[in-house]
Amino acid sequence: MSVNAKTLPLHHPLRYRTIFLSDIHLGFKGCQADFLLDFLNATDSDTLYLVGDIFDGWEMKKKSYWPASHQQVVNAILSKAAAGTRVVYTPGNHDESARHYRGHRFDNIEIRDTAVHETADGRRLLVLHGDQFDTIVQCSPWLSKVGSSMYGHLLRLNRLINFLRSLLGLPYWSIAAHLKHKVKNVMSYIGRFEEAVVNSARAQKVNGVVCGHIHKAEIARFGDTLYCNTGDWVESCTAMVEGHNGELQILRWTEQAQCHRDEVLLAGR
Repeated sequence: MSVNAKTLPLHHPLRYRTIFLSDIHLGFKGCQADFLLDFLNATDSDTLYLVGDIFDGWEMKKKSYWPASHQQVVNAILSKAAAGTRVVYTPGNHDESARHYRGHRFDNIEIRDTAVHETADGRRLLVLHGDQFDTIVQCSPWLSKVGSSMYGHLLRLNRLINFLRSLLGLPYWSIAAHLKHKVKNVMSYIGRFEEAVVNSARAQKVNGVVCGHIHKAEIARFGDTLYCNTGDWVESCTAMVEGHNGELQILRWTEQAQCHRDEVLLAGR
């Protein structure tokens, strides 16, 4: 199942104060670049945060894969920056080579290890990828890469399943996301990860944290601290957005795209 970005008129963008994206994994066959390009063409914001794993250096080292749609995503982001959108890039473990440029600014694109975002209603949110709190990545990188390879096989199966679902007129479905909710050990890992990220935000005396890394979009409150995960563009095609009043929400683009298309068509009548 795919969305044609050209079907959504560019003169009716969804406008937000801030957009947060992570775990795009450009250079990886599992990247849902068509959905992301559709999202980028249909939205606009004052600030765009790229919260790590934008590129998949691990996969690109194993095999060269760079289709036109992946370059179009890069071009769309660069076009937004050139048009005045402030872009803040906090690299992750799959694009860790970009961390060599932390502290640098390229026109309207800033590269940082972490950032602090202030919402329209005055909340201060720590922004970082999150692999800093993943003990598997820190203590055993080779084990993490084995897991990444298995994950790739699972996503190839997912593409086959969704091809068959599209023939039956069924919507997109992620087998990997489904398994995350069912496997006890995975849920336990996610819980420990969330706790570590929230504790870091508390230590830095901010109101909350925005991260990615675990491919599970969520906005939740842990006591007095807000936890936000932007999700990914491999399984769920999700982004977190901030409205001009400071309200935060998760957009699931496989669902939102059709709603936006319908609104555009109604407005044009």
